[in-house]
Amino acid sequence: MHLPSTTALRVIAALAQHGTVSAAAVALNLTQSAVSKQLKAVEALIGLTLFDRARHGLVPTEAGIVYIEQARIALGALETAAVRTARLRGSRPVLRLHVLPILGDRWFMQRLIGFTDRHPDVDVQFVTYASREAHRDVDVVFRFGEGQWPGWNADYFLGRDVVLVGSPMTLDRGGGIADWRDIARFRLLVHPQTPLHWNRLFAQYGGLDIPPERTITLSYYALVIRGAIGGQGLALVPRTLIARELAAGELVNPLGIGFESQNCYWLTTPNERPREGVLKLFCDWALAEAARSEVPQDAVNA
Repeated sequence: MHLPSTTALRVIAALAQHGTVSAAAVALNLTQSAVSKQLKAVEALIGLTLFDRARHGLVPTEAGIVYIEQARIALGALETAAVRTARLRGSRPVLRLHVLPILGDRWFMQRLIGFTDRHPDVDVQFVTYASREAHRDVDVVFRFGEGQWPGWNADYFLGRDVVLVGSPMTLDRGGGIADWRDIARFRLLVHPQTPLHWNRLFAQYGGLDIPPERTITLSYYALVIRGAIGGQGLALVPRTLIARELAAGELVNPLGIGFESQNCYWLTTPNERPREGVLKLFCDWALAEAARSEVPQDAVNA
């Protein structure tokens, strides 16, 4: 049986994460042609299409969802080996992180230089496709959920402030939103990890019944955000993930509608690993940076 290369597996995982060939190529430091060739080679190898080409990006097929999951498991196993063997090298302090792709892309990576410049002696390593096995060898895991994971210390990090957003085109086409009940006229984008977000919003404002045919489920926040920007419908997204789009006017938060969610991002560390030394330095820096970034803009300008 012929098996795909690790490069091909990384291409499949990157396409699922970023949604376009161009974005995946940038993330992997490959040409778009190389990414396309790797995808075609895997599809030819298994005899199935892994992605449908939609207007606003690539959408995994049923076969694609299965293959993406297994690709991540395989890559996770390789990264587990890399993390463990790193302990055998030298005496330079090593900090091993697992950062969720959307959080890394839209918040973390642009700020990490603030830590690495301050602590240039620390070797910061990333486990991108961390599995349960890999988690045991990682110092910090950034997670999405309600903050309860047995065996882990969890500190709130980002994302409680969830806001209703849509593109100006979407709002104009739907007649605008003068009252929260107007939301019922629009198609709603749903993230599978937060399917009750819409119920939570409507309960806060008094209740609203949305027919199932008025919703679209998208597998990742990256797809939800791209769908909202592309005019596919309204979305509920943590404000911190779309700060750029809100500032640029690509997305609008009509009437300031939103709510505080219990599903958000958390910084977690293993219970058996005390937060001391390099680990404490990093956690203190990351939590302070997150708190600073969530200060409302009007408070900053006051």
